[in-house]
Amino acid sequence: LLLRWRRRRALWRKVAEAQERQELSLVRMEAAARRFREQNPSVKVASILSLPLPELSRKLRDGSLPLDHVFYAYVGKALQIAIETNCITEFLQESETQLRRAKLMEKRGLLYGVPVSIKDSIDLQGHDSTLGFIKNLNKPAAEDSVVVQVLKRQGAIPFVKTNVPQSLISYDCKNLIFGQTRNPLMFTRTPGGSSGGEGALVGGGGSILGIGTDVGGSLRFPAAFCGICAIKTTGKRLSKRGVMAGVVGQKAVAAAVGPLAKDVESLALCLRALLSEDMFSLDSTVPPLPFNEEVYSSTKPLRIGYYETDFFTMPSPAMRRAVRETKQLLEEAGHTLVPFELTNVDYVMFNYCVRGMFSDGGSSFVRKFKGEMEKGSSGLFFWLAKAPHWLKTLLSWISKPFVPRFSSIIRSMKENTVDEVWSLHHEIEDFCHQFIAQWKQLNLDVMLCPMLGPALGIGYPAKLSVAVSYTMLYNALDFPAGVVPVTLVTDEDEEQLKGYKGYYQDWWDRTLAKAFRGSVGMPVAVQCVALPWQEELCLRFMKEVETL
Repeated sequence: LLLRWRRRRALWRKVAEAQERQELSLVRMEAAARRFREQNPSVKVASILSLPLPELSRKLRDGSLPLDHVFYAYVGKALQIAIETNCITEFLQESETQLRRAKLMEKRGLLYGVPVSIKDSIDLQGHDSTLGFIKNLNKPAAEDSVVVQVLKRQGAIPFVKTNVPQSLISYDCKNLIFGQTRNPLMFTRTPGGSSGGEGALVGGGGSILGIGTDVGGSLRFPAAFCGICAIKTTGKRLSKRGVMAGVVGQKAVAAAVGPLAKDVESLALCLRALLSEDMFSLDSTVPPLPFNEEVYSSTKPLRIGYYETDFFTMPSPAMRRAVRETKQLLEEAGHTLVPFELTNVDYVMFNYCVRGMFSDGGSSFVRKFKGEMEKGSSGLFFWLAKAPHWLKTLLSWISKPFVPRFSSIIRSMKENTVDEVWSLHHEIEDFCHQFIAQWKQLNLDVMLCPMLGPALGIGYPAKLSVAVSYTMLYNALDFPAGVVPVTLVTDEDEEQLKGYKGYYQDWWDRTLAKAFRGSVGMPVAVQCVALPWQEELCLRFMKEVETL
């Protein structure tokens, strides 16, 4: 008992030190922003913050807008959003040195002078990548991740790191070190996760460009919940060197890196900058595919598949309306829309996603929590991963007639032999080829899909791990997928929600109905999907949706 008490005290001390550093970061930001304001009282901060990224970067490159005006305008705004939402874990002091160096740069990259926010799990030299774990505190990264190195070579200035949920296997944004991040649009709502700090900061206007990761919707949830845009790329289109993963080494569900921004043009500019010779030379496992301008700027009418539901997670009235209205507007704009029939999403979720991520019965996931004090944000998975095999079998059998989904999750979390893992990977490959065959049979260019929304109340994602079906499907398939906000929740949507039953009418469905409630005025997005390696086509489709 004494040893446990001493160990816990040591952990609390580490947490207190980290929170002090976070507090100090905000104090430094406040001092820097104030100093700049006093020295430059005539700078119109609001007009700088209102510039879209393509215009801002153009003005920075041609010298019509001074670098420090932009940098300190965003430091000030980021501070305000951090105080409101608790999204920033650290201010990168070296960003001020980088700012001074940038002024002397001969070659001005595409993101010259642009302040960029970086998710906690992406390595920055000299800074922790905690993943919300106390054990990862005071273990600074030895070097920048490749993605950060490329951003810097393109002239961007990473200036803050942002909050994540513990372990990243959650679409909320809370950990024991830095606490809960709130949605900038409604503080009682989650900003989504796991790139939740990015969603809150970019959504609140405190960063013009953020970099996050996605293994089940971790870029798309924050973007959709906070009313901004994001794209999850094909898993290997951008380098993941120096990017920490929630479940290391699993290959069944593809993780990806991607940008978040207020508009699609900004995402395109970011990918243009990242898909450069720098990326391909720093990480030779990334295919040397530069950004395809021709595909992105094409105006050829598109043939678009669409579906309103996956028959696993019943869409909220606002989600269904978002797809219907977008479909109608796309048809009016001259595109062809073709219904796409999704089947067996329940099998994909349990057998490919849950079983794929926890093929070892969850033992490596449990090991990550060893010596930690809280296991909150991924509650159900953690509890099941810890349960002995006989208990899982018994629970699965007992719960099957009453709660079939719970039974399926338990069954999917059993330990697999190597042979079973290999056949699972083979099965996922087959599924991917079948999906592409169905896509090609309909001669589709892209797909319009629902995106979970509006933002759930804080704490609900931990109770609703099954609601990731709309996003996680495209991690299992490894297709590029982006989100674009298209509408706001209306009083009529709220009224219709009273009749929400769900497809299983189980505890999860009832909880999801509660989690959606009270969201009038909150944004709802749609998901835009393309085939692997076709990020430019995906962005082009997102741009069509955005301009409707």
